[in-house]
Amino acid sequence: MSDHTWGVLSNQAITAAGVVYFLALLCALVEWSAWQSRARAAVAAKELVGAGAPADETAAEPNAADAVREQRAALFGRLSLLLTGIAVVCHFGALVARGMAADPNRVPWGNMYEFTISGSFVVAAAYVVLHRRLKLAWMAPWVLGFTVVVLMLAVVGLYEPVAPLTEALNSYWLVIHVIAAIIATGGFTLGGIAAVAYLLKSRFPDAALLARVPELDALDRVSYRIHAFAFPVWTFGVLISGPIWAHEAWGSYWNWDPKEVWAFITWVVYAGYLHARATAGWKGKKAAIVALIGLATLWFNFIGINYFSSTSQHSYAAPAAPAVVELTEGASR
Repeated sequence: MSDHTWGVLSNQAITAAGVVYFLALLCALVEWSAWQSRARAAVAAKELVGAGAPADETAAEPNAADAVREQRAALFGRLSLLLTGIAVVCHFGALVARGMAADPNRVPWGNMYEFTISGSFVVAAAYVVLHRRLKLAWMAPWVLGFTVVVLMLAVVGLYEPVAPLTEALNSYWLVIHVIAAIIATGGFTLGGIAAVAYLLKSRFPDAALLARVPELDALDRVSYRIHAFAFPVWTFGVLISGPIWAHEAWGSYWNWDPKEVWAFITWVVYAGYLHARATAGWKGKKAAIVALIGLATLWFNFIGINYFSSTSQHSYAAPAAPAVVELTEGASR
């Protein structure tokens, strides 16, 4: 296959992934609505009992309806997970094809478009991998909605044609550093989603819309476990492999590059989050707020620096001019 064919295949695969993610999101929303209907039925039954209706007369109908709702929710939940897995495979294929489209072949992390689709891939893949272990079924609409939006922004606003790596990026330290950064970014994003859910659940504990969200203790525990995993990975990527790569590329371990500075700020915030939980017993709302501050610094470093700074030495930080991905072979190529 030619480089151009690989490039077209990558574009088509990322489009297919986006479509399947969207279908998975629709299924997840149907599942979510079933849980919402169940919660509303339970509230209505309680109100009838409170109004003086016999408990045995109000229990039969909600229980029968609950069985139907549970079956529908389970069906669409399984379908959503299946479609998410298919989308993750397409997403991975798009990344592989993107790297194969370059001459010479390379890792698909040469610009912001490639880093964005790689980061969103890790978020979705981490959700699939941790789905059963951490009982993350409730997170489906959040993860899928995030992934669809990020892919859409990447394709519309960040797309760039395939090109060889610049001299500074042409290093095996690129692979080590960026893999660590992407994995940590995916983990922090999942942990941040759990933190957002915690704050919403604590603010609106009886909201039917949040019936699918676990109890507060479970949310707090999931958020902490994910952050505890992502932090050492980020530490390795930012404070170890990053400076080594910087020394190899620029002759200095630290250059006060805006992305270096903000990456360190992110590290400090998350270090404070874990330290406060371990020593001061910060849990719940306080911990969730600190986690979201860390997530804000992370994504500002990832996206915001590109628009507020023109001095970054990270060549992939420059935003691309808006472009539309070509899905078919253009006659002008």
